Amino acid sequence: MSKTRITVNSNGSLRVEGEDFEIVDKDGNTYGLGGRTLVSICRCGLSKNKPFCDGSHKGHFEHNAEAFDLPPKK
Repeated sequence: MSKTRITVNSNGSLRVEGEDFEIVDKDGNTYGLGGRTLVSICRCGLSKNKPFCDGSHKGHFEHNAEAFDLPPKK
């Protein structure tokens, strides 16, 4: 089984892909993903299909995604 991968897209969504993952709401209820192995999660807050991305961010959201190391846990 491949591990789940989350890609932070510049100026866009979080792309979640893998063979076995689930997305739950604040109460722990699982979203039905219809067998998808790839979904995009909204980061801009403009999607009409939250938490999923519908492309509404285009031209309204700026973030240059570049990886960095977090400081050690305290």
